[in-house]
Amino acid sequence: MQMEALKLTQDWDKTFPKSDKVDHKKVTFLNRYGITLAADLYTPKAADGKLPAIAVCGPFGAVKEQCSGLYAQTMAERGFLTLAFDPSFTGESGGNVRYMASPDINTEDFMAAVDFLSLHDRVDPDRIGIIGICGWGGMAINTAALDTRVKATVASTMYDMTRVNAKGYFDSEDSEEARYQKRAAMCAQRLEDLKNGEYQLGGGVVDPLPEDAPYFVKDYYDYYKTERGYHPRSLNSNGGWNVIGCESFLNQPILQYSNEIRSAVLVMHGDAAHSCYFGKDAYADMVKDSKYADNKELLLIPGASHTDLYDGGKTNAIPFDKLEQFFAEFLK
Repeated sequence: MQMEALKLTQDWDKTFPKSDKVDHKKVTFLNRYGITLAADLYTPKAADGKLPAIAVCGPFGAVKEQCSGLYAQTMAERGFLTLAFDPSFTGESGGNVRYMASPDINTEDFMAAVDFLSLHDRVDPDRIGIIGICGWGGMAINTAALDTRVKATVASTMYDMTRVNAKGYFDSEDSEEARYQKRAAMCAQRLEDLKNGEYQLGGGVVDPLPEDAPYFVKDYYDYYKTERGYHPRSLNSNGGWNVIGCESFLNQPILQYSNEIRSAVLVMHGDAAHSCYFGKDAYADMVKDSKYADNKELLLIPGASHTDLYDGGKTNAIPFDKLEQFFAEFLK
């Protein structure tokens, strides 16, 4: 097992201010596909001994310098050793082909983060949790269904990326014909990419913003395209994923056997978020016919939009007190 030598910036280039309550450093680790992942490790300065730990990732198309780093640093201020990482093929992480996604590889990225934390000399390996934001909320639940080492999971403002790719927003493209057209377009794009010798980007958040853009597109613009959340390595802030980057999501639903998750799961969503149906349905599937429903919770935050749970928005919507309480209870 040999790690790739990544070029990691040592400058503080986050979209949030650095805390004087935690120590920060860059680290790298391997997933089982041999891809080297880059991460920010946050350790509370006042803590002694073995610590409970949390791995954080998301949103889908973001980098660790954005939302996941904010969550990680804030939870480190509250006593947890935390790890915010870039997924395979994105940000500062490795992977020779850039801007690709995979339900399997991205779930493995979370499990590899758990590997790293389990072997860290400051971590209690029996007290590890994960936080997934947006599309990584779905990946976090998928990881919890597979990784028995994960003792507590938070899915924040989650997307089910397989559902939205296969069925469209609000399931508006849930038909055999619509999926066939998507598959045909992807197959044609594969050949164009090979002819051109490069992968065509699908485009990040639309810019300039059309006046008639849906409200959630305006929310994305307000985060990814302004000083609030823009980052030069973020796919969503710039050119986006490859057009064929999410091709396999069309045929591979995640969240299988979620009602067999024995560990604790908190699904939290703004009730004004366009994506709220993903969280509600994921929670319902998780507790349906489950023997382990007692440690599952759906938290709806009044008036919060999808991106309000990225950085708190204008109302500090992220319930960090609740997250601290949840992880303290289930990582003890």
